[in-house]
Amino acid sequence: MDKLNLALQGTLADYISFMDKTVANRQTAVAPESLLGRLSILPMGWDILDEYGLDTFSKQIVGAVLPWAQAKDRRGRPLAEGVNFGSQDYLSLSSHPLIREAAVQAIEQLGVHVGGSAALMGNSEASVQLECELADWLHLKDCSLFPTGWAAGYGGIRALVRDRDHVVIDRLAHACLQEGARGATRHVHTFDHLSVHALERQLMAVRENHPSAGILVVTESLFSMDSDVPDLKAHQELAHRYQATLLVDVAHDLGSMGPEGLGAIQEQGMLGKIDVVVGTFSKTFASNGGFVASNEPGLKLAIRFGCGPHTFSNAMSPVQARVVLKALEIVRSEEGAERRRRLHANTLALRAKLSTLGCTVMGVPSAVVPVLMGGTSQCRMVSRFLLAGGAIANAVEYPAVPRDAARLRLQVMADHSPADIETFVSVLSLAMQEADAMLVKLHSENDGVLPAAPPPEASPFASSQG
Repeated sequence: MDKLNLALQGTLADYISFMDKTVANRQTAVAPESLLGRLSILPMGWDILDEYGLDTFSKQIVGAVLPWAQAKDRRGRPLAEGVNFGSQDYLSLSSHPLIREAAVQAIEQLGVHVGGSAALMGNSEASVQLECELADWLHLKDCSLFPTGWAAGYGGIRALVRDRDHVVIDRLAHACLQEGARGATRHVHTFDHLSVHALERQLMAVRENHPSAGILVVTESLFSMDSDVPDLKAHQELAHRYQATLLVDVAHDLGSMGPEGLGAIQEQGMLGKIDVVVGTFSKTFASNGGFVASNEPGLKLAIRFGCGPHTFSNAMSPVQARVVLKALEIVRSEEGAERRRRLHANTLALRAKLSTLGCTVMGVPSAVVPVLMGGTSQCRMVSRFLLAGGAIANAVEYPAVPRDAARLRLQVMADHSPADIETFVSVLSLAMQEADAMLVKLHSENDGVLPAAPPPEASPFASSQG
């Protein structure tokens, strides 16, 4: 029963929490804590998942990112082969022939490495061109590249915020934004997700208590866990009303949504009007990397010479820059518009079929389709049978989402066909039936009691460490 409880309900956050508490409780004056030794318990949780066939994390894709794929498990064993709704390649550009050609030509002409930080000699002609073209596309004056999207979100906030400043941030904003805020200042205030009223209450309180403080408001244009969108115009107006600066992360809709690929910012009439725009290339532009853009030239200089993730990191390679440039060219072309139309049609078709199946599909139509599963045990069991049936998707669970709101986060591609969607929904339907049957079986085998989800402060390890 204890192992089953761990397999069905124990999350990595629980394992780490239990590890920290156990080690702390064992501390004595003559037994110094070992930083590596305290981690030795962590493989236990994953091995138990593996024992019950529920380890669906850390998958390895075999070959290119395509609508159909093979996957291996974290140990390199075959895990699944079938229709792929688990990859973030929204416009299906990662294997586009022009993208491949751009990468090959960049290697032949420029090599694979710039050998330095952008603050020194790490810029390339390709990266400078990309900064200029992105700024132009976004109707902003300046743009700075980062080696990863995480670095852009984290670094953008760190470049703006000092320890005396305040950050008011949507409570569901991405981890890079949350950690950037808390790394920059202890004055971090969250507001209820998407709530303009809650945002104003926080801004009003900060401004009343700190009349001269700098304030940064942080949100996203499309939240990938719930696939929902804030009122960006209202956020910007409130920020300006309270003499604050607005930062918007456009990771998931830039390039993939809207007639011109400019997502919610353009759809809400805010193109060129958002104070700071942060984004990544990893969802639509077939590359690692990210950017921060604004109309303030001083921000570019602050990033270039005073932002750790940029100043002290090797700059984006010329291969990545050329890939993103070609992807941007496609995104802005008629082909890009056609790919967005196909993506949108696929999204609508998938959401409709999932709703017919009785699934709770969250948010608005986007390349991200969150399907609510409920508890961790239900979600893990569905994931197991989904992979076994020949459909690849990612489960999302606590702490990324609440314990009772685990979900499948399906990621749609422009190159998915109607048959792909039909196949996935059919496999999911059977997987949900098999998961229900298995959970009933486990229920009967364990004296009518299924393992219960632990409370937030508890760990499922507690029952097995006697």
